Order: sequence, then structure tokens, then C-alpha cells
Amino acid sequence: MTRTLVLTVDRDNDLGVKTSIRGPVVGRRDVLAAALKLGMADPEESDTNAILGALSQHDAINESKEKDDLVEVAILTGDQNVGMRSDRAVAAQLEEVVGNFQPDQAILVTDGAEDESVLPIIQSQVRISHIEKIIVKQSKGIEGTYYYIVKALEDEKWRSKVMIPFGLIIAILGLGIMLPNEIGGIVIGALPLLTGLFLLAKGAGVESSVQKVIGEMRDNTDAAMISSIFWGVSVFSVFFAVAEGWRTYSNDIALNLDNSIVYIDTFQASLMWIVIAFLSTTIGFTLLRIKRGAFSGRVVILSIFGMLIYSFFDTSLDISRTVVEGSFTFSPAAILNEIAAPVIWFIVLWGAILLKNSLKERQTQTERYWGI
Repeated sequence: MTRTLVLTVDRDNDLGVKTSIRGPVVGRRDVLAAALKLGMADPEESDTNAILGALSQHDAINESKEKDDLVEVAILTGDQNVGMRSDRAVAAQLEEVVGNFQPDQAILVTDGAEDESVLPIIQSQVRISHIEKIIVKQSKGIEGTYYYIVKALEDEKWRSKVMIPFGLIIAILGLGIMLPNEIGGIVIGALPLLTGLFLLAKGAGVESSVQKVIGEMRDNTDAAMISSIFWGVSVFSVFFAVAEGWRTYSNDIALNLDNSIVYIDTFQASLMWIVIAFLSTTIGFTLLRIKRGAFSGRVVILSIFGMLIYSFFDTSLDISRTVVEGSFTFSPAAILNEIAAPVIWFIVLWGAILLKNSLKERQTQTERYWGI
């Protein structure tokens, strides 16, 4: 006997928002009623087609199955705030459905990549034997294309993803053209820089980390207020780093110093403010994690590691400047004197790692919480 579960996932919970039907919806009759109710509430909703596709798969399997085989269909719904909260809702509903039906395999019917992103959650509880993607047939004419673009822009979710970045790009270009030549060039030059940083953040998955932090801030409002102060200090420190670097660069140029010294001084002047921004950010995260009860000690170690990197950079810049000036003495005593700070920070980092591992091991052995 084989138990087959046909699943469709409404990750952004359009079903709940538009029809007030709460997931999970299990059984052919209830799923069909949900599809009809959602179709009448919003005839243009693509989730309706995915639900009907799941019903079609259910009926096809039911007609061709062996005598003892069982087949069931279900809708899993997430949350309007797509992310951690919606995935938790989907996982909880899936656990309920799997616990009641005990399927041997599952068939996932989806209408797009957003719902497919929950695939690892489903695979963690049941084996998926097939994925069916429902693609709605659309008109190929220019008028039809224009209509669907307009409808997509009217949708709040797509409007924020498309119109805000596009409007920001046009605004920066316009501002750069209006401003004087040198300043306008800097503004226009910042456009590919911001675009590159955005794509880099997307590729590195920064968005999910930011959503996780926002979720932690919602759950711990008092700690979030204090953490926000430190993050505000981080933002201002970045501006101060740019301002201090520019001031040092201008002063060195006015003194007609060597180009190598100008670049070294500029970077070294900004370095301290960059470190302050880094430490303020980590302090904010530490306070948030302590309040949430999820403090692991990694943030402290990361902060010490940051200070180690800073000391190495600062020492390297000092040595480089004296070498360029021709005043550096290559002797063991001079080198040991210069690298004293990095060595001290390395010892502190090594001690912090040993202390963290020791407390973690003691916590495991004694079952007493030591904050790690």
C-alpha cells in the first residue's frame, strides 16, 4: 500500500487574506471549496490555478492507483510577511498533515519559484516524487503584454520590488545631471556603486539575515531600541570615516606629499572610524541576542577578531609609511616593537576561543546555562 500526498503551497497566504480560510486545508471537498472561494474573491489569483492543478493531480492518481493505495490532497498556507514567519507556518502545517496521513511520498504542485523555495522544508518531512509547475497561458499580443505589466505594477508586492528601485535610479541620474560637473559626476558614479552593492548583498543572502534581525527586533522591543542606538552610531561612523579620509587626503595633497603617503594616510585616517562602526554593530547584535536568549559568544569572538585585523592593518600602514619615508630600521627589536599590538590581540582572541569552548563543554556536562 502506497500513501501519496498531493501538496500545493500558498507561501504568502493569499488564501487566508482573501477568503479567511486558514491552513492546512485537507481533503478533496475542502480544497475544491477553497479554490472556488479564492477564484471568486480574486479571479486573477495564480494560486487558484495551482490549487486546481493539485486537484487534477489528485484525481488522476486516484483513478490509476492500486486497490489498497491511498491519495490525499492538501493546501499549506504561510504568512503575508514572506520569510521566516511564513516558512514556520508552512512547516507546522506540514507536520500536522504528515502526522495525520503518514504519506510515503508527496507530489508538489506550484505556480512559481516563491512557493518552490519551501521545497527543503517539505523534503525534510516527506519524500517528494514529483514537482508539477502550473504555468497560466497568456495572450502573446502587445496589448496583452501591456495589460499584464500594468496589473503587475498595481500589485503591492511587485510595485515595491520594481518601481522603487527604478524610481531611485532615475532620481539619482536626474540629480547628477542637475548638479555641477564634479559633484554631479560623483552622484552619477555612485549609481553603479549602489547597484553593485545591492547585487552583492542579494548574492550573499544579506536580505534573509536582515529579515531575521528584524524578526528578533520585533520579538524584543526594549533590546531593539538600545541596539538601534548602536547601529545608528555605526551609520554615522561610516560617514565620519569618509569625511575624515577626505580631509586627510586634501591636507596631504596641499602639502605636496608623496602619493604613496597620501593614500596610506587617507586609509589610516578612515580606519579607526570603520572599526568603531564595526564594533557598534556587533555590540547591537550582542545586546539583541542576550535579550533573546540566543547569545553564543561568536559575536564577542568576531569583535576581537575585528580588532586583530585592525591592529594588523594599522601596524602595516605605520611600517609602510616609515619605509616610504626612508626612516624605518630593519632590526628584530624594531619589528617586534611594531607588531606588539597584533600579537596581544592574537593572544586575546586565542584565550576567548578557549574560554568559549570551555564554557560550552561545561554547560553540556553540568546542564547549567553559562550564557553560551
